[in-house]
Amino acid sequence: MSGYGMDFLVILLCFGLAGGIVGRIKGSSFTVWFLISFCVPFIGLATAVLYRFENQELRRQCPDCQRVLKLHDAVCMHCGAELEFPDVAISPTATVVARKPTA
Repeated sequence: MSGYGMDFLVILLCFGLAGGIVGRIKGSSFTVWFLISFCVPFIGLATAVLYRFENQELRRQCPDCQRVLKLHDAVCMHCGAELEFPDVAISPTATVVARKPTA
């Protein structure tokens, strides 16, 4: 392998690691974001940075099995119940910490 090929591989690995770390911080899969950022370097990393935080998604409870699901789920993956849009949503798992104003 020539020097340029090895340099390109190192750049791809760096983009893959950066995308995987960003994806993991946002609560998603490291492996998926590593592969996306490795295969499509600039676009993959930009997508990982702009992707939503999984732990800030609103949730709801399944009326049949009482399992807590994401608000956008249409079918419960545990019991198979078809879900309607709820009247009340459960707050996300990540909470915002309020800072006290300093004098």
